[in-house]
Order: sequence, then structure tokens, then C-alpha cells
Amino acid sequence: MQSAQASYNAAVGFASLGQVDPVSHIAGQKIYLFSGTKDQTVKQSVMDAVRDFYEAAQVPAANLRYVNSTAAGHAFISDDFGSGCDVTVTPFVNECAVDGAPYDQPAAILTQIYGPLKPKATSLSSTPVAFDQSQYAGALTGMASKGYVYVPASCQQASAKCALHVVFHGCLQSADTVGDAVYGRLGYNEWADSNGIIILYPQVDKSMIPYNPQGCWDWWGYSGLNFQTKGGPQLSVVHAMVQQLTNQ
Repeated sequence: MQSAQASYNAAVGFASLGQVDPVSHIAGQKIYLFSGTKDQTVKQSVMDAVRDFYEAAQVPAANLRYVNSTAAGHAFISDDFGSGCDVTVTPFVNECAVDGAPYDQPAAILTQIYGPLKPKATSLSSTPVAFDQSQYAGALTGMASKGYVYVPASCQQASAKCALHVVFHGCLQSADTVGDAVYGRLGYNEWADSNGIIILYPQVDKSMIPYNPQGCWDWWGYSGLNFQTKGGPQLSVVHAMVQQLTNQ
């Protein structure tokens, strides 16, 4: 709990300087956390601290779902695509069973955030589209040249009111490395299609300048010392993409 409290205190400090939004907003969020018992890359003690952070931020227990008893490796979980549950191998998408049934993590995440969902689409009304990220990002942000977005046909009408969900890939998991494993096969698009949700898949590729050899999102400062604030290079880029997609 000590590290979580320190992180929360740091967030309070950033908020006092206007570098992040007021931390009081966190208490109203719907949170989903997952940690596999076979994950040796990000161990459960780390995710326990993330849970403790949200508890320090006074997120109600009903709004905080932490799935931590599945024998999964370090990966996203799909109900119909991927490697064995307990391994940590590219493309870092695994198939796991929970209570005797395939675990559909995209469904679990979207349900936690948006509430009960309509059944997922059996065929897609649209396709994921690549777009030029360079219009939003400079070279030293570490962003890839292309990102991807899935816009259901129902959301392509000018009068449509659709939610927007951002999916951040993991290290060594950009499209440049694993192809369409995340943006095309993980399972978000089928749920988004029937529930009026646009899915944005921003991309970060491996690079030496800035030094990011595993293609991770910036969690240590390779894009600048303000990487974790709303003025951080990568967060600013994703915010601009969201604004573009929502016409704000």
C-alpha cells in the first residue's frame, strides 16, 4: 500500500500544478484490472499496487474489478485466438478458460466500463482502417507512422452518437511486430460493432531514437520528463486523435 499511496500523492501534486486533471475525478471511473498468476513480466504485486492506488483514490468497490486468479501469462486474453493460457510469447494474446468457458476479456472490459452489452456481431459491418499518425506526432514522440481505428458502419453517419474506446497495445505488440493480432483479431471490433463503439488503436514502434527497443508506451521517460502528464508527448497525441474522432 505504501507505493500506491506514494503514487496517489504524486498524482495529487501533479493535479495541484494543473499537469493532470483533478484526482477527485478518479472516484467516478469504472476500473478493470487483470493479472495472470503465471505473469512473470508484470508480477501481481505490481497490479496489487495499482488496485491500491484506485482504492486510495476512493473508487467504490463496485466500480473496481480485479481479475487475478487466472493462470495466464503476460498477454491479452481472447476467447477464440491466441497461444496457451499460461505462456508469455508473441503476439502476447492468449486463450484462457474461466469457470469452464473461454474468457472474453474485451467483453469483460467493455462491460465493466459501459454496462451490459448487446451480443457481439457475427460479421463486421466495417474493417479496421490505417491512418497517418504523423499528422499528430513529431519524430521524437516515438509514435509509429500508422495507427488503426475501427468505426462501425452505424457510427459513420453524421448524426451518430457513439462512444470511443482506446486500446493501448503492449511492448513488442505494435502492428509492425505482430500484424493485426491486436487491432484485428483480439475481439474488440465485434463487440464495438453491435454496441456503437469506435475503437482507436494508437501505435508505438520499436526505435533507437528515442531509445525504445521493445516498442513500449512511455512509462519511464524516453519521450520527455513530462511523459506521465497531460502535456506529455504521447498522451497529447492520443488526446488529439480522440478529439478528431469525436469532432471536438
